[in-house]
Amino acid sequence: MANDISVRRLDLGYFVRPAAETGGPQPRVEPVLAYLVCHERGLVLFDTGIGAADPETEAHYRPRRRALPDALTAAGVALADVSLVVNCHLHFDHCGGNPLLAGAPILVQDVELATARGGDYTFEELLDFPGASYEQLGGEAEIWPGVHIIPTPGHTDGHQSLVVRQSDGTVILAGQAHDFASEFSSDHLARRAALDGVEPPLPPYHPWLDRLLDFDPHRVLFAHDCAVWEPSDG
Repeated sequence: MANDISVRRLDLGYFVRPAAETGGPQPRVEPVLAYLVCHERGLVLFDTGIGAADPETEAHYRPRRRALPDALTAAGVALADVSLVVNCHLHFDHCGGNPLLAGAPILVQDVELATARGGDYTFEELLDFPGASYEQLGGEAEIWPGVHIIPTPGHTDGHQSLVVRQSDGTVILAGQAHDFASEFSSDHLARRAALDGVEPPLPPYHPWLDRLLDFDPHRVLFAHDCAVWEPSDG
């Protein structure tokens, strides 16, 4: 039942985003976070960490990895215990541990997989490895009772988020739909201003935000930000 669902955050390392990509004068160190959803039907792993990359990418992002098996062991589970993998998207810092989970179904949007297979997107050994088992989605899906996948395109065309209904409120695992909790908050307020009838100009917000907020989230968690968004009314 949804009341029994729990979510645990996994620290899978970090990378250094160069100043050219931060919009400011300094580089920024960003965490790489995954999430373990414990459901009565099994374990869902949302993202799997930083994969092996070529020398150019290694030099560009200077990643420091925490091994997925070590992170799972610290959470009291093993690779073999994972029932489903959900990747928010297939860049190398989100699907890096997928080859360790060969045979487990990997749920992705069909447009995401097609884009990844089109080249110049991710690393082939992280995508079509021996035992890779993809289940392609063409939109929303309730994969288990109380666990929904919602398309949230933007960072990539096939980006998706995971909605988890818990007894104390809904948790959204937003991946990289927003880079930071503060960006989610800004979009949330832009939407609120629009619904309140504030006269333009107003900043735009992602149209799928309406769908996510239909679930009345109590917490929103991110792939590259340890901060958690919570509604201002508690």
